[in-house]
Amino acid sequence: MAKELKELTPREENYSQWYNDLVVKADLAENSAVRGCMVIKPYGYAIWEKIQRQLDDMFKETGHVNAYFPLLIPKSFLSREADHVEGFAKECAVVTHYRLKNSEEGKGVVVDPEARLEEELIIRPTSETIIWNTYKNWIQSYRDLPILCNQWANVMRWEMRTRLFLRTAEFLWQEGHTAHATEEEALEEARKMLDVYAEFAEKYMAVPVVKGIKSANERFAGAVETFCIEAMMQDGKALQAGTSHFLGQNFAKAFDVQFVTKENKLDYVWATSWGVSTRLMGALIMAHSDNNGLVLPPALAPFQVVIVPIYKGDDQLAMINEKADALVKELKALGVSVKYDNADNKKPGWKFSEYELKGVPVRVVLGARDLENGMVEIMRRDKLEKTSVAYEGVAQYIKELLNDIQANIFQKALDYRASVTREVNSYDEFKVEIEKGGFISAHWDGTPETEELIKQETKATIRCIPLDGDTTPGVCMVTGRPSARRVLFARAY
Repeated sequence: MAKELKELTPREENYSQWYNDLVVKADLAENSAVRGCMVIKPYGYAIWEKIQRQLDDMFKETGHVNAYFPLLIPKSFLSREADHVEGFAKECAVVTHYRLKNSEEGKGVVVDPEARLEEELIIRPTSETIIWNTYKNWIQSYRDLPILCNQWANVMRWEMRTRLFLRTAEFLWQEGHTAHATEEEALEEARKMLDVYAEFAEKYMAVPVVKGIKSANERFAGAVETFCIEAMMQDGKALQAGTSHFLGQNFAKAFDVQFVTKENKLDYVWATSWGVSTRLMGALIMAHSDNNGLVLPPALAPFQVVIVPIYKGDDQLAMINEKADALVKELKALGVSVKYDNADNKKPGWKFSEYELKGVPVRVVLGARDLENGMVEIMRRDKLEKTSVAYEGVAQYIKELLNDIQANIFQKALDYRASVTREVNSYDEFKVEIEKGGFISAHWDGTPETEELIKQETKATIRCIPLDGDTTPGVCMVTGRPSARRVLFARAY
């Protein structure tokens, strides 16, 4: 069984298959009976809950509150904002009827043709339209602003090619939707939430990110500006890990959401929206894991420590149980989440393999002989290193070790990103370098035509215009026209 648990396709042999194997074998998720949709299994959902809980706390610290809006959106709402409907029309799931009936042939149920809806309903691909229709009832005066709402929800986008966590037809996410009295406030909000996402990614996920602005081609449908965080995966492909959109007054005008200003004038409300999804699970897996399984940062591991006993006979087990119970209490008092696995239906070797596969940051082995000598064995998952530590004071040692593991995982990812980030100055050089993967910093003339040409010829896209990148003017690597600054290219998920 231990061998079966570890049978992962090597990363270097087939990265895509390695990822698929790992998601399934580590018990994170599996495909469902519904095309393109997934079942998130308990261990995977426990990680998502950690992500959700931490982000929710960060949102509330910045003044946001949670609400919930309908899953179904009247079709007419999507046509109110032209760019929005164009951006989502091809991936909408549509509800047309409200009743089934028994088949006259006795072959199960069929849609009742008499139960057609007067207006079709769209299963939300995102909620701007239904929320701004609602905000119209909430906002009359500047005194009603700002509105700082977030919702945790599921959405449906009819994806043709799906991959667990990275791209599924239905996925879980949060979407913030805020309303403001001024353009400056809305822009400040969009930037603030981008900073929240970046802090979360780096501090908790241990994934370094580049903060930037999307090009017009890559901008969210209906947005004036889209801010993003971009992460680098271990196969040299980028992954968009979060977006924050400045929507201007587009949705307020589409749904006629006006307010009386302090100057007693009528104006349209300024808006933002921002979100991250279960795609973060994919980023977490691909940024850190190895051929032995998951490597989870302690901050998001369902449990940070697993204790495994090794014993012969009930007397040894009783002694180990006593030591384990005391250690569990000490660790919990230090804020460390811990599991003591003394189940007798699996051998220690099987447990070692399973917890290694599942990425538990620290494994503690309590052996009868070691304990008699006052020692325990510690294994850190990130480096696969074992060490013997005195039982007395081991809880504090583990607490500090977890901090070291979190920092080491981040540094390793940061070093990798640095090793695959480089500048190029000619299109010929770009075509060679993009085949090697990673981020490429290059000059671009700012036109969507040149951006599309690069995409068609190299499959690389502009991931972002970095907020703190090189702003030295130059010339476009493709056309030779003036370029205001370098932008970041990569092939991406």
